[in-house]
Amino acid sequence: MAEQKERELTQEEAEQLGKIEHDADALAALIEDLGSSSRRKRQLAARVVALVAERDAELLAPYISELIDALYRPEAQTRWEVLDALVIMVPNHAKEIGAAFEGAEAALFDELSSTLRLSAFTLLTTWGATERGRSKKVWPVIDEAIQCYHGDLEYRDMLACLHAFATGKISGDVAAELAGRLQFDAQNGKGAYLKARSAEIYDMLVKRFKLEAPKRRVRAAATSDDVDDEE
Repeated sequence: MAEQKERELTQEEAEQLGKIEHDADALAALIEDLGSSSRRKRQLAARVVALVAERDAELLAPYISELIDALYRPEAQTRWEVLDALVIMVPNHAKEIGAAFEGAEAALFDELSSTLRLSAFTLLTTWGATERGRSKKVWPVIDEAIQCYHGDLEYRDMLACLHAFATGKISGDVAAELAGRLQFDAQNGKGAYLKARSAEIYDMLVKRFKLEAPKRRVRAAATSDDVDDEE
C-alpha cells in the first residue's frame, strides 16, 4: 500500500515555512539541506519544499537544478516530495524540468516505494503532456510502467494521470499506442472503475485523433531530436 502523504504539519515544518515567509535566505538554506549528510534533514527539507511549491511554486524557480539533483538521494521520501514540487512547476518551467527525466525514470521503477513510483509517473505524464516531442520521449517508459503496475493499487491513480496525459499536447503516434494499450481494459477490464476509466480515455483518444483500430506496439526510445523539434 502506498505511504501516506496527506498529514498535518509538524511544528518543525511549520517553523520552517514561517522562516521562509519572512527571510529569503531561509529558502536558500532549506535547499542546501537537500544535500545534507543527514537523512532526516534531507527529508524535512524536501517536505517543506513540497509545501512551498503548493503555496508559491515560483519561489523555487531559481533552484530547479538543485531540486533535480535531489532526485538522486537514496531515501524515497526526499525524492517523492521533490517530484511533487516539480509537478507543480511544470506549467511555467517545462523546459528546465526536462532535465529531471532520468531521475524520474529511475524513481518510476523503484522496487520499494509505491508512493515514489506514483510521483514519478505523475511528473513524467505531466511533463510529457506539454508538447508532442516530450510525449514521444516519455511514452516508452510510461508504457512500460502501465504494464508493470497494472495490477497494483496505485494504478487507479495512474489512470487519472493517463487521462491528463491523453488530453495534453501529445503526438498522434503516442495517442494511437496509448489507445492500443488501454483497449483491452476498456472493453474487457475486470472491475468497474478500471473498465470505465480505461474506456473513457480510449474513447476520447479515438475521437480526438480519429483513430482506426489502434494497436499497441513496440517502439524504440525517442532520440533527443524528437524533443528538440518541439523546443
